[in-house]
Amino acid sequence: MTDFRTPLRDMRFLLYNVLDFETHFARLQDRTLVTRDLLDPILDEAARFSETELLPLNAVGDVQGCRFIEGAVATPPGFKEAYATYVANGWSGMTGATAYGGAGLPHSMSLIVEESMTTANMAWTMYPDLSHSAMNALAAHGTEAQKQQHLTRLLSGEWTGTMCLTEPQAGSDVGLVRTRATPNADGSYAITGTKIFISAGDHDLVDNILHLVLARLPDAPAGTKGISLFIVPKKLPNPDGSNGARNGVVCSGLEEKMGIHGCATCVLNFEDAVGYLVGAEHAGMRCMFTMMNAARLGVGMQGVGLAEAAYQRSLAYARERLQMRSLTGPQNAEASADPIIVHPDVRRMLLTQKAFVEGGRALAYYAAQQADLAEYGPTEGREAAEAMLSFLTPIVKAFITESAFESVNHAVQIFGGAGYIEETGIEQFVRDARITLIYEGTTQIQALDLLGRKVMLTGGVALLVVVGEMHALAQTCAESLPRLGHELQRIAAEWASLSMAVGGRAQADLNELGAASVDYLMYSGYAVLTYFWVRMAHVAHQKLQVGNDAYLAGKIATAEFYVARLLPRAEAHKRAIEAGSGVLMDIESAAFDHS
Repeated sequence: MTDFRTPLRDMRFLLYNVLDFETHFARLQDRTLVTRDLLDPILDEAARFSETELLPLNAVGDVQGCRFIEGAVATPPGFKEAYATYVANGWSGMTGATAYGGAGLPHSMSLIVEESMTTANMAWTMYPDLSHSAMNALAAHGTEAQKQQHLTRLLSGEWTGTMCLTEPQAGSDVGLVRTRATPNADGSYAITGTKIFISAGDHDLVDNILHLVLARLPDAPAGTKGISLFIVPKKLPNPDGSNGARNGVVCSGLEEKMGIHGCATCVLNFEDAVGYLVGAEHAGMRCMFTMMNAARLGVGMQGVGLAEAAYQRSLAYARERLQMRSLTGPQNAEASADPIIVHPDVRRMLLTQKAFVEGGRALAYYAAQQADLAEYGPTEGREAAEAMLSFLTPIVKAFITESAFESVNHAVQIFGGAGYIEETGIEQFVRDARITLIYEGTTQIQALDLLGRKVMLTGGVALLVVVGEMHALAQTCAESLPRLGHELQRIAAEWASLSMAVGGRAQADLNELGAASVDYLMYSGYAVLTYFWVRMAHVAHQKLQVGNDAYLAGKIATAEFYVARLLPRAEAHKRAIEAGSGVLMDIESAAFDHS
């Protein structure tokens, strides 16, 4: 049960029929033009690499994991060789600027390719993913010298990168960071402190790792306004660009964790390590969010990938596993029992998986388009694209990962006892998926960001744009898909009014914002997935007018399932929001005790 096939048809349906990426790519400036003649071979090769190189290493990485040997990290067998192939194929520099050795492709291309790879082997894919975050920060905020010296080596795959943000006492509150940056006479800085939970913080895939480290200068103000960002190489480069002496950063251990065993999660100690300022002093938060926002889209795609892998195995197993008879009589008279796919509740779980996987993919691809447009689109539309990307990012990161975690748990349930044991590999998806709800900002942090910053502080500008698109699509589908059009119209109007109501209460009492935020994010996720399911169903309906196609009919059937069986969950979130903060905050602390 280890096979998986990259869902190329579903990917291409979105790229060419629903989201029209060909027209999208043609609008971009300062990027290599991507046509279907270029995109299709890239998709095919990413699928081949993922299925033949990465998939066989997934179980190996989970079982054997990384090893900490004499102060250094050894990755699981085969990981280093797969990374060498990845670099040789040019994947590492896909979206980098051509001036620094990249291929100059749009940002979205990286996310689309990443889907194939993370579906096959999430833990391995995290090594190049962390490099992409470092590349984004240097491309946006680095000096020309830093780009020539460091960015070029990240794009070539010669080095990898990390984000070193979290500290033991700070957790997600980076305003509590204590790592010190003391100026040196030569313009560099001495970096001293401890960072934890550093993904890909040390490994044997490459000879040098470029750490991007949050630290405080001696005169830094308290809180987030006193954070600066620094480049700290594992090995200091020589003037000729070769790797020189070991810098003052060491891995003191690996975190023993629930999942993603193939990715090294490290404790890094910096002791007077030589570092170089990125951007302006005390402007580290701006640089950090350049890394984090791209990473959050990537984590959303990890959710899609894990849910896809689990769904494919669930579907195959449900078609093969014989157990009991259909409630309406034998469906497989020649055998002793029917395949479990005939049972209604197995179908409910399968369709839930399918709805979340394909809906999440559409949402993630659409967000990737906004990332392209925000930086490379027509000048007059960049601000609007940035606003839309900012609004969608917490939904992509949190809603997709929450729904993906539900999906992989459905996979275990479909397999039954066979899913709970290690032999089938299904339980690995649950362990691997759990971290996606936590790192790069927990669901709770994403929810506060969505409701507080992206809706209330902006007056809901991007929200109203999405609601307007929902109403327009509902009108288009009023006759061809009346039930779907009606539900889309209803949820769009309700989303807008609910947002106004909760925003008004939060202005009077900020506890209302905190109490409502996660339910509001989940409500928003169900609402926006309604839009994408109706959009996909509309395209499928149009194409079915010229001939039958089981795949397209399945799109409409899944859309109908979504609005009938999953969208009603939004009502529960709405009622929880309307319950207010009192039921949470008017309880004395002692009332929580029960022993």
